[in-house]
Amino acid sequence: MRRYKEPLYRLIARHVGDRDDAYDVLQQTFVSAWGAIGRFDPKRPLDSWLRTIALNKCRDFGRRRTVKRLLFQPASEREADVASVPAQSTWAGESSGEDERFGSLELAIAKLPAALKEPLILTALEGLSQTEAADLLGVSVKAVETRVYRARRKLAELMTSPGDT
Repeated sequence: MRRYKEPLYRLIARHVGDRDDAYDVLQQTFVSAWGAIGRFDPKRPLDSWLRTIALNKCRDFGRRRTVKRLLFQPASEREADVASVPAQSTWAGESSGEDERFGSLELAIAKLPAALKEPLILTALEGLSQTEAADLLGVSVKAVETRVYRARRKLAELMTSPGDT
């Protein structure tokens, strides 16, 4: 757990967009991994297996969050929630202007659909190759390449649109 906690936390935090929720999802990831340890294939890398579990937990979290918003919040509050997420940076030591820019980037990444967000996080932020990301996501390398391209294009739109982030 000590070995994989930080990289998994970064992956999850970038996916869910909220640090407190990321800790909850991280805990759920380790609990699920412990429960499924008997099904782990030792021929497969442990970090890939844990990332797969983490991504599934992130997807579950996203679905639950969407349902909660639809059921319990009026539309005007849903928009206010997105705007009120604090723009904090995961990169320490940056100036406040850069913190704000990175915070806006994190919010924009959190707004991406999962199909675009996951390959982008895995390749651009986690440093996996497109082949590794494709294996992890169960898609072709070309699909990862296309999705990363589309994610970057969408991020550029979100970052240049005033009032979106």
